[in-house]
Amino acid sequence: MNLRALLTSSGIKNSSIHDALTDLLGRPIAECNALFIPTAIYPFPGGPGMAWRAISGKGSTPLAELGWKSLGVLELTALPSIEEAAWVPTVRDADALLVWGGDPLFLASWMRRSGLTGLLPTLRSEAVYVGVSAGSMAAASIFVETYVDPPRGTDGPLKSEDIVFGTPQGDVDRILVTGEGAGLVDFAVIPHLEHEDHPDASLANAEIWAARIPAPTYAIDDETAIRVVDGSAQVVSEGQWKLFER
Repeated sequence: MNLRALLTSSGIKNSSIHDALTDLLGRPIAECNALFIPTAIYPFPGGPGMAWRAISGKGSTPLAELGWKSLGVLELTALPSIEEAAWVPTVRDADALLVWGGDPLFLASWMRRSGLTGLLPTLRSEAVYVGVSAGSMAAASIFVETYVDPPRGTDGPLKSEDIVFGTPQGDVDRILVTGEGAGLVDFAVIPHLEHEDHPDASLANAEIWAARIPAPTYAIDDETAIRVVDGSAQVVSEGQWKLFER
């Protein structure tokens, strides 16, 4: 697949990731048109408010507020009820698809149900898929995510297992879910490495997590991104990351 990608944990957090995005776009952000996809956040309580904050540039994951020439909202759950002629040209014309975070299982389901997954391979090679957290995870063919409670979406995972992760504050119980992604890249992503709010994504736990993924897996912190051009991946980081080979 020729689509370019920048897969992040928490948006365009530093100058290195910003420079990588500009390089992928091939021109300044101010000359580029973007579509923001907030769909993944809606299974969570408070999702609509979090979506508004991200779209309006008031969230903690810099993305919408970067100074795009134009910014539209592409809501995947609405697309099956709309004629393709009303939205497909807009996607084809976009320079960047900003795929935000939330629940990757829910996101991947709606990428398929909306037709976006099938459309992505036909987009211009200059277009850039920019993922944040779940948006980065769903770009893989197969991804694994941890849940405290069973996933809230209607589409079930490929498989699920209960697991216990150790943390400095004690053991935490999680549900480890395997899902089918969009197949944009041939590796997987574990975001939020060593983040205090994600104890299941410590380096030790990420190794256990990655062992369930049948592909090379990058565990990346919020200061790291994966740049992908012509199927070749390059790490862009001002923080911490780890590649788990298969």
